[in-house]
Amino acid sequence: MTTFAPDSLALNRKLPLWYQVSQSLRASILGRRPQDPLRLPTEDRLAEHYGVSVLTMRQALKELESEGLISRHRRRGTFIEPSARRGAPVRLLGSVDAIVAQQSGERTEVLGHGPEPVPPELAEHFPGLDEAVAYRRLRSDERTGEPTNWAENLVRPELADRIDLDDLTRWPMTKVLRDVVGVRISRITDTVEARLADPETARLLDVPLLSPILHYTGLTYDEAGRVVDVARIRYRGDRFSFTVTLEAH
Repeated sequence: MTTFAPDSLALNRKLPLWYQVSQSLRASILGRRPQDPLRLPTEDRLAEHYGVSVLTMRQALKELESEGLISRHRRRGTFIEPSARRGAPVRLLGSVDAIVAQQSGERTEVLGHGPEPVPPELAEHFPGLDEAVAYRRLRSDERTGEPTNWAENLVRPELADRIDLDDLTRWPMTKVLRDVVGVRISRITDTVEARLADPETARLLDVPLLSPILHYTGLTYDEAGRVVDVARIRYRGDRFSFTVTLEAH
């Protein structure tokens, strides 16, 4: 059975419940292992798992169906689509699970990890720390093998001691910190900007030097207000887009 993320809906009660459920379930679907079954539990079981009503669960599943991630069949059940699209835009409404979903679902290779001096441009986020632990990973399309993005995470050393590299081949760092290490994440601050591919990015993503890329920087804060992880991800400009939806209430 697909491993579902723990219920995180209490993180933000101001957001629509169906949206938060759909993003959490989306991350679990895209992060599933090849041997996991394609059939999902019933609406009742999923609603119980996430602590929401069946109507809310139904709306969340409808959203995933519209994305092409699942198909629903009367009397047969709900199934994950084996050919579900990867790297599709996600609507970001402030949910941590939206970040996890955006970064899930691709083949991931750990390029390397180890302690490194904190770069001067990031020193303000790690006061009092001379070193942090860096993780570098390359993500590729599962079907074509084409590289889509590469990620560089800088993590506080006391947390890095509890990170298993095998988890990082399956899940984004945000999910590993929250669901495996047990960090209580309070917020994530994202910045996305257009840049030109440097030599390392061009080599890893197999794009021409100085071609456009999307450069994402994410600062993850714990409940004490400390930055626990700085993520810097370089996306191929021809493979990704970001959509932000602001809802007025």
